[in-house]
Order: sequence, then structure tokens, then C-alpha cells
Amino acid sequence: MTILSVVNDNPLVDGRQSARAMMVRKGVQILLHDMRHAVLPELVLSSGRRADLVTVSDKGEIWIIEIKTSIEDFRVDRKWPDYRSHCDRLLFATHRDVPLDIFPPDCGLLLSDGYGAGLLREAPLHKLAPASRKALMLDFSRAAAHRLMMAEWSTGKSFDDV
Repeated sequence: MTILSVVNDNPLVDGRQSARAMMVRKGVQILLHDMRHAVLPELVLSSGRRADLVTVSDKGEIWIIEIKTSIEDFRVDRKWPDYRSHCDRLLFATHRDVPLDIFPPDCGLLLSDGYGAGLLREAPLHKLAPASRKALMLDFSRAAAHRLMMAEWSTGKSFDDV
């Protein structure tokens, strides 16, 4: 079941994201765009979990980025280890008020200020199995196409020339 709503101004915001999480996400998305990644926020994975950001690099690597805005946010979240089975690289993204040493050293780390982000630590590569990669790429493609269609319907504008 989708968590997206086309009635809101931003169909990718369902009310669970704090202003600070949205700030972190914006800076990370700017960096990822500069790195030539295709990015989908709030993608539901085959496990039923919802990833904050899923990206596909120009080389075809699939990254999942989990946004954490406080120590408590990180400590209460026990779902993130499941994301490893859905990506080639797993990263955390945060902001300057969160101590960086709370994040696992075997995950990548991004620091965002809302206007951009920096890659502080690369994530180790754990290649997905071909069947898992295909399934995730199909989910990613279908979600992206569906969101484009819903954006066209809600705005009345065609994105054919994009």
C-alpha cells in the first residue's frame, strides 16, 4: 500500500518527516544529483520497510540512505539492518548537531546542511544478488513512473519535455 498522497502540496511527505529530516534530505538529494544518482525518497521495499532514500548511481549501484536527526532517532530505530539486503551500499545521513560516532563504521556517512551534503565515509560495497537487483530496479522504475504520472495529474502539466 502506498504512503504517498497526491492531495498534498508534496506527495512525498506523509507527515512522519520532521522539518529537520526534510532539511537533511534536501541537502543529500542535492549532493546525489551532483553525483549523477537517480533518487527516490520514501520507497517501500519488498520487505515492507520504507527506505528514506533509494538511489541508483550512473554505474547501476543501488544505495539506501537512512536519515537520522538525533541520537534518540538512531537508538530507537532497529529496522535499518534489514536495508542491507536491498542495496549495494548502506549509508546514514545526518546534520551537524548529531554526534557522528553513534553511526556504525561499516556504513557510509553523509553530513547535510540542507544546501548540500558531504560524503564523510564511503559505504562498503556488498553487491546485491542478480534476482534481488532486478526486483528492486523494477520497484524503483514503477514507483518513479507512478509518481511522475501522479504529478502530471495533480498539476495538469505534462512532463514529456523533461
